[in-house]
Formats: sequence, structure tokens, C-alpha cells
Amino acid sequence: VQLQASGGGLVQAGGSLRLSCAASGRAFSAYAMGWFRQAPGKEREFVAGINWSRGGGSTSYADSVKGRFSISRDNAKNTVYLQMNGLKPEDTAVYYCAARWGVMKKDDYDYWGQGTQVTVSS
Repeated sequence: VQLQASGGGLVQAGGSLRLSCAASGRAFSAYAMGWFRQAPGKEREFVAGINWSRGGGSTSYADSVKGRFSISRDNAKNTVYLQMNGLKPEDTAVYYCAARWGVMKKDDYDYWGQGTQVTVSS
């Protein structure tokens, strides 16, 4: 599976962005998908995940983004999205999408995209 993330950019605090992650390969619906981020000087952290189709597409979020971010997937387009609303300066980071076969977890992903920069100005 190859992943290509896009949609990052510069936005003012309170603004919105939508990240996309296009996956190549087959059986996209059999993969759980996740979004992670890494800010300068910090470790990479889980942001949001969405389960594979057999898992009903359930979602999970980091406490820091609950109520502001929303993850979704379009299996027909082999794409996962991260809608980010109410952005804060502390959301500034490089955002990565990732895939793992089967059930969604907050770690242990097998495939990673190249990352897209999100910068939120105050």
C-alpha cells in the first residue's frame, strides 16, 4: 500500500483544513486508517483513526482533537480524510496518514504516507 497525503497549509487560528490521503493498491476497505502528527521537538502522536469495513468504520480520536477533528473514508475512492475545524496554534505539525491491515489501533501501523505540513498562526 502506498499512501499520498495532501491538503496541508497555513491557516489562522479558528480556521479549517481538510487533509486527504489517497491509497494505492487493492482491498483498501480491509485496512484501518490513521492520522498522526509530529510537531518540532516532539514525538509523533496519534490523532484519529477509522476502522476497516468489517469493524464498521468506527472512529477514535485523541482527546486534544475531540469535537474539532473528524476522520472519514471513501472506500470507492481509496481515500481517507481528516476534517480539521477550530484549529489552534498547538495543532501545528507535520501530519501523516497510515494504514494497517484489519482492526484500528492507536499504534502499530505498517504503511505510512510522506506527511503534509499544517501551520496554524495565532
